[in-house]
Amino acid sequence: MTNIINKLGAAALMLTTAVGSGSAAESSDPIKLTLHDWSGQLINTKIMGSILQEAGYNVEYVQADYIAQFAGLKTGDLHLAMEIWETTGREALDEATGSGKVVNVGETGLMAIEEWWYPLYMKERCPGLPNWEALRDCAEEFATAETDPYGRYVGGPVTWGGFDEERVEALEMDFEVVHAGTDAALFAELESAYQRQDPIVLWVYVPHWAPAKYEGEFVEFPAFSPECYSDPSVGVNPNMAYDCGKPRGPIWKAAWSGLQEKWPGAYDIIEAYNINNEEMSAMVGKADLDGVDVDAVVAEWMTDNKDRWSEWVN
Repeated sequence: MTNIINKLGAAALMLTTAVGSGSAAESSDPIKLTLHDWSGQLINTKIMGSILQEAGYNVEYVQADYIAQFAGLKTGDLHLAMEIWETTGREALDEATGSGKVVNVGETGLMAIEEWWYPLYMKERCPGLPNWEALRDCAEEFATAETDPYGRYVGGPVTWGGFDEERVEALEMDFEVVHAGTDAALFAELESAYQRQDPIVLWVYVPHWAPAKYEGEFVEFPAFSPECYSDPSVGVNPNMAYDCGKPRGPIWKAAWSGLQEKWPGAYDIIEAYNINNEEMSAMVGKADLDGVDVDAVVAEWMTDNKDRWSEWVN
């Protein structure tokens, strides 16, 4: 009898060690991670997926819209979203976590800025920048043949949200919002305008390589407050909401509420995961500027940071 107990104890110890070392996982079902349409998110998500695979989990990547993904996270058809930006996704995140069907797994370590941005050469044509009122007063300096006499603001893809049309209306700015179809198209617009010194103001975000490659500044809008988005009486226009800048802050990890119960070890890894703006901006630059394949960028990070992610796994 003693031998049987000893054998059972040894077996239990072996199983515990296997799970802790990442050679086994609680369920063989795939953990479904969402992919979006910008390089940083693809890199961030595939690093996370690679770490989970190293820990013995089955991983599946699913293309999904940034805001619409919350429907899938609520039902459990999707399991993990690695980039919910405080700047544009907080309302959707709060609504989803409020339902009890989605959980906030904490910060990624990335700190987000998403705002209107202009090349520094535009400051000579629009004195008073970066103040938003100066931008409003010289809207014609940003006009194109298609938008004249209105200035043109190049926004991100429609799926990113951001309330740019609402802001233009609330702040009575003579600008037409033109959405780029993709992240690549957005920065192709910047490259083209910058080379010719053409007028442009557009959506730029951090972490990203663009603010390092091009000289420019973010427009300074009235300071954001949650009430500015929800209460028309708050802000410079007493009759309309969204009359302020975008919020700034962390980029969050969001998960289906059942993930922790089904894959508790994976949940702990996801919670521990963190990365910083500098390394992410450098990786996005490799992908977007140097033409390195995203999977190759991810593989290099995994090799260079093995000691770091191994601690999260163990």
